[in-house]
Amino acid sequence: MAAAAEELAGRRGRAAQPGPGSPAGRAAGGEGSPGGGRRVFSPAAEFREFSRRQLRDMERLFRQYDAGKDGFIDLMELKLMMEKLGAPQTHLGLKNMIKEVDEDLDSKLSFREFLLIFRKAAAGELQEDSGLHALARLSEIDVSTEGVKGARSFFEAKVQAIHDSSRFEEEIKAEQEEKKKQAEELKQRKAAFKELQSTFKQ
Repeated sequence: MAAAAEELAGRRGRAAQPGPGSPAGRAAGGEGSPGGGRRVFSPAAEFREFSRRQLRDMERLFRQYDAGKDGFIDLMELKLMMEKLGAPQTHLGLKNMIKEVDEDLDSKLSFREFLLIFRKAAAGELQEDSGLHALARLSEIDVSTEGVKGARSFFEAKVQAIHDSSRFEEEIKAEQEEKKKQAEELKQRKAAFKELQSTFKQ
């Protein structure tokens, strides 16, 4: 009986982790911590310099070109992406693009590594004639950001981190307000429609 309860608890624990269907869940797969444990990747926590909207746009772009839906953009998918963006690259050029952000050396881009491209672009760390610079520029994702790059001291960085976190809260609040407003409008429209129906029935 105790063994069955333990098995059930184990299953629940596994179910709580991000599914393989999401880039964040899949991104964790290639970047496990030493000792076999897997580190769950949270874009909002790690890439605080970007807004929720920017991160959503980047995820949408990543999903669009992840043709195999395996949570990675491989060499052929990157080739297709660059062609569609109007900046085709040579085979060697594509390999160099991946190499520049390929932290786990698996010769493909995880979602986290894909975000690193935009971090480097925002920080001005990409060469203007590089494929990654072309990718960031042509993807139409605005990476202009206040970020923590200019922080001259630990305290400035702290203040910036607090500012970023409150900005996230404001964005979440604004989204919730918008949803509430839409729900209220829908409710009013339904009430008006019912009223109209009852008028016709009389």
